[in-house]
Amino acid sequence: MITSSEIRRKYIEFYKSKGHAEIPSASLIPENDPSVLFTTAGMHPLVPFLLGEKHPSGSRLVNSQKCIRTGDIDEVGDKTHHTFFEMLGHWSLGDYFKKEAIAMTYEFVTEYLKLDKSRLAVSVFAGDNDVPFDEESFNAWRKLGIDEKRIAKLDRKGNWWEAGGPTGPSGPDTEMFYWSDNSTPAPDSFNDDDDRWVEIGNDVLMQYEKKGEGNYLPAKQKNIDNGTGLERLTAVLNGLDDNYQTDLFLPIIIK
Repeated sequence: MITSSEIRRKYIEFYKSKGHAEIPSASLIPENDPSVLFTTAGMHPLVPFLLGEKHPSGSRLVNSQKCIRTGDIDEVGDKTHHTFFEMLGHWSLGDYFKKEAIAMTYEFVTEYLKLDKSRLAVSVFAGDNDVPFDEESFNAWRKLGIDEKRIAKLDRKGNWWEAGGPTGPSGPDTEMFYWSDNSTPAPDSFNDDDDRWVEIGNDVLMQYEKKGEGNYLPAKQKNIDNGTGLERLTAVLNGLDDNYQTDLFLPIIIK
């Protein structure tokens, strides 16, 4: 069994080996941000730097951030969703972009963690009237060996991120999924309605700046924001389909 502490350490070690500086987990109560009650993601404390301010630790960062999120509270209570969770994350602040980020994500899970490649699938932004199809990410995954049947093209609900409000950074994202059912082989194609495909990581590709509804301009600083769920990653690496059976929860439940 691989523990959550080992996985956290491996993630940080891997990205430090790629030139990322480790930064501490920020407070769950956001500083100088009255718009939200809690820190909801690893990128939350980094917003000024995603907008162009220089971070004292450089343009490549990594950490493990404790988060509280209630946006998907209706799903909390299943095997993979939580209000309090830990998000492994790394960032490129105007440094590398899509191809490099996707290659690192794939290397980490397949070479460093040794996850079964035959059980992986990904999704990319399909495009709409405002923003085109993310062909660059699609091609990057295909070059790494992901079969086209396992590369889903999803709409804004599935593969788009933007800051709240009428302006701010935004862009498509590309997500990685792992087939969690040990009793059946992974299907040839990906279906995001099947809960057995568990999202384990997400690269947000901040290439636009929103300037009002439906108006997106190329961003002056293009960023990468990766979020990888420690609870889900711990589960799939141990052959589990239930986060509550991992060492993050089970000792508490037993008590």
